[in-house]
Amino acid sequence: MSEFLMKPKIDFAFKEIMMNERARIGFLSAVLKLDPADIRKTTILNTSLRKLHEDEKLGILDVRILMNDTTEIDIEIQLSALNIWADRSLFYLAKMFTEQIGTGQNYSVFKKCVSISILDFDLFHGESEFYSRFHIREDTRHILYTDKMEFHVLELPKLPKKLREGCSDLELWAKFINSERKEDFDMLAEKNTYIGSAYEQLQVISQDQQKRLEYEARLKATLDYNQGMLEAEQRGEQRGIQQGIQQEQENTERERQKAEQERQKAEQERQRAEQERQRAEAAEARIRKLEQMLNQNE
Repeated sequence: MSEFLMKPKIDFAFKEIMMNERARIGFLSAVLKLDPADIRKTTILNTSLRKLHEDEKLGILDVRILMNDTTEIDIEIQLSALNIWADRSLFYLAKMFTEQIGTGQNYSVFKKCVSISILDFDLFHGESEFYSRFHIREDTRHILYTDKMEFHVLELPKLPKKLREGCSDLELWAKFINSERKEDFDMLAEKNTYIGSAYEQLQVISQDQQKRLEYEARLKATLDYNQGMLEAEQRGEQRGIQQGIQQEQENTERERQKAEQERQKAEQERQRAEQERQRAEAAEARIRKLEQMLNQNE
């Protein structure tokens, strides 16, 4: 029987992997394009199940990290398609930014805030690259307005099918997060020592019975949520089809009624024309009769 391994792209598993400081440093250095030696300190600030609304069923299990005491980083994984993801991530990053300042403090307290989104769906349609990075810049001269906020987006479905020769550490990490087979984990761990640490952490948590129960509960919640969304979409499509059929029937009935009205109108016009013809014929008959009478008097 093969060894059970959690899927790193399930947010609970990823959160547990990020508990390993060496894995944190390796992942952040790959995404932020930093030398790992420049990441002197990383502190986990929270790993909460966050919901935008109280009635939201699934929520997002994010990982917030303070790096070098100067940068706050929020890492989120989203498996099901969410077209408003950009707005959502902006909302949370802006909230993270404004929460830094308290009454009586000045703007010098603000730390840089970074959003890292790991998505299992295409956010930017028509774009082929799996990684995108965004800053706030002037539109034409591209002058950086502020470096206090930046966004990083990894779209896992856009990863190359095969690992490219000489690929970046970021691509290795994205492949690791997207992997499910032991042989893939083994291969990636050999190529990057920080991924090796992440893999070791993955193996440890996968054998922890309590964490496995939590993982399976989170996985089930995710699958149930996705299935619920799919069924709701299908119900919506079915209702749309039924509404379309009903609308088509109503349109057909309106067209039939309109055609009937046109037919009745044409029939009325025909009857009026027939009456006019009969009146004309009667008038002609009277004229002929008068002419005959005049001829007889002569």
